[in-house]
Amino acid sequence: MSRFIIQRLFGMLVTLFFVSIMVFTIMELPPGDYADRYAFRKYSGTGVNVTQSDIQNIRVDFGLDRPAPERYLSWVGGILTDFDFGQSFAFETSVNRVIGERLFLTLSLLYATLILTYVISIPIAIYAAVRRHSAVDYGLTIMSYLGLALPNFLLALILLYVSVTVFGSSVGGLFSPDYVDAPWSLAKVGDMVLHLIVPALVLAWSATALQLQTVRATMLDELNKLSVTAARARGLPEWKLLLKYPARLAINPVVSTIGFDVNRIFSELPIVALVLSLPELGELLIQSYLDLDMYVAGAILMMLTFFIVFMNFLSDVLLALLDPRIKLEGG
Repeated sequence: MSRFIIQRLFGMLVTLFFVSIMVFTIMELPPGDYADRYAFRKYSGTGVNVTQSDIQNIRVDFGLDRPAPERYLSWVGGILTDFDFGQSFAFETSVNRVIGERLFLTLSLLYATLILTYVISIPIAIYAAVRRHSAVDYGLTIMSYLGLALPNFLLALILLYVSVTVFGSSVGGLFSPDYVDAPWSLAKVGDMVLHLIVPALVLAWSATALQLQTVRATMLDELNKLSVTAARARGLPEWKLLLKYPARLAINPVVSTIGFDVNRIFSELPIVALVLSLPELGELLIQSYLDLDMYVAGAILMMLTFFIVFMNFLSDVLLALLDPRIKLEGG
């Protein structure tokens, strides 16, 4: 297992290295750079004639005159040595400070959504498979179809309306106005959890529907295996039999798709955040591209990619621990 983890960890680091090159290349793709945008914003409508020499001086001030390989090495070096993603041109401060609060909200939503998805889907799907053709099983099928068919933004609008009109709670942001600048306390944590419920439900909706069907189908297949029949013939208690054999293997598809779920959440989060007025990283990423604020865009892409790659690594390790049929030698 140690060798397996080291191999996967090395593969993750190699992947992140190539991703950093791709991200920096993407940062360099848009025509022009921040110096052009800065000059346009500062002197547009003032009647001042901006020459190419003026733009070049601005480029020197921002360090954009250096060759791309040199800027890449400086950028990656800052990340590896000081966890410093550089300076934001548009905000005139460090990138770490710009994305800090939004990153916290994004990660809070990510893990709240994953926990909610698996806590709901796994036990209900196992129960539905054991009670096949029951009311619960048929209800599961209906809910799964609704989850796959109903757009997340529509569900966000419905829950937003219900939350405000029925429960009288505020939606939007990570905290209520009274707790934004307050020190951390149990009350503030509780307020944050309340604000995470609606967006987490929206983001978990389609993933839960998919995982329900996946776990149910796998569970039904495992229940028909000879090993289960043999264990039942030996007199093993039913609940112990279910947990030890079919249920344990039925969650393998869930574990193996953790990285996919993380990627899906990051993809759907911007539109949900727009509806619910949440200050997450997706909106900032789009704005940084429009502003040609390359270091902010690069930091967001690197962080989102890191969490996807890391969750894939975690998925591999958990799958190896859960399923003894997986061979660890040679990866």
